[in-house]
Amino acid sequence: MSFSQPDFFLPVPSGSLQISPVALAPEATIDAAVEPSPHNPIRFSLVIPTYNEGKNVQKIVQQLTQLLDSRIPGAYELIVVDDNSPDGTWKLAQAMMPEYPQLRVMRRVEERGLSTAVIRGWQAAQGEVLGVIDADLQHPPEVLLQLWNEIERGADLAVASRHVEGGGVSEWSIIRRFLSRGAQTLGLIILPEVIGRISDPMSGYFLVRRSCIVGRTLSPVGYKILIEVIGRGQVRWIAEAGYVFQERLEGESKVTWKQYIEYLQHLIKLRLSLWPIARLFRFGAVGLTGVFVDMILLYLLSDPSTLGLPLTRSKIIASEVAILNNFLWNDMWTFGDIARRQPGKRQRLKRFLKFNIVCLGGLILNVLLLNVFFNIFGINRYVANLLAIAIVTLWNFWVNLKLSWRVTDVE
Repeated sequence: MSFSQPDFFLPVPSGSLQISPVALAPEATIDAAVEPSPHNPIRFSLVIPTYNEGKNVQKIVQQLTQLLDSRIPGAYELIVVDDNSPDGTWKLAQAMMPEYPQLRVMRRVEERGLSTAVIRGWQAAQGEVLGVIDADLQHPPEVLLQLWNEIERGADLAVASRHVEGGGVSEWSIIRRFLSRGAQTLGLIILPEVIGRISDPMSGYFLVRRSCIVGRTLSPVGYKILIEVIGRGQVRWIAEAGYVFQERLEGESKVTWKQYIEYLQHLIKLRLSLWPIARLFRFGAVGLTGVFVDMILLYLLSDPSTLGLPLTRSKIIASEVAILNNFLWNDMWTFGDIARRQPGKRQRLKRFLKFNIVCLGGLILNVLLLNVFFNIFGINRYVANLLAIAIVTLWNFWVNLKLSWRVTDVE
């Protein structure tokens, strides 16, 4: 069965949300794939997820076809993935297939959701570059060629952004602007290594090389898939192109409070799945040796039966030696693989100074948390101290990973 036959829909892939190296065969699951053909000219597959977009689907297909025919004629496919829209969007799209030979249509009956619609479309796609664009014309189609230019320059991922030069929003309310920026700030706190790589993590308009996400099981929550692609994929070079988000001309907006909640759930889920547990365990073990060093030195320096130095001076010396102990072990063991990519005495000194600053910040945070838990919430002082230590350990680990032993993604 040819995907270009107007009487047939693209089969809906089943199984896990994993992208195969090549397109799925009709009636296949994710475990069976079509061998690439030397006669297959498809370079680019653009998925257009739809639900009740009957008033827009014909316009978007027409505009995208004109743009891509001018740039890569015959080397692309447009895949409309419709979630069984009550307004018959799937039927309208299917009726266009004889006029637009690059158009494919997938009608999903059992699954719903924008993110999974995109992934199912990618699973059925034949292109080496995969993309997604909204059907409501809020994403200007003409920006697609700018994104394609970035891919041809070598980018792994090209993202249309509202927050770079040439970007913006048209008539958003202050509340919506605040929510959008707040969501991005929250993402930077929870998932800095992903959200920090792009200016517009909420963008739903981007292109990505298939090779970057092949074999990766995607697990999106809600409607934002970009952070999933960056978080789970092997994406090195990211390029951005500015666009102005347009107001919807036809149909109803699908933005709800539920989507912001799902976005938060997605961030937390991805954070937990990406957290380097083994490295965190090693960091905690090193921290215990630091406690031992601190206690022994404090005794040797301050006890009247030994040197008998003043307590404050003894504590400062003991703490600094413990910090040095922790740094050396972390540099050799916890973050040894990263440290070996930053050789030299100067680099090691920089890491040590950063580690000292982070530990000082952790000490201040420890004292603040202890007082909050004990004085405000009335928690037992020893339980409060344990809670503070646990939180500060996570703080020290994460900040040191991203600051002291950071390797830049840009080469």
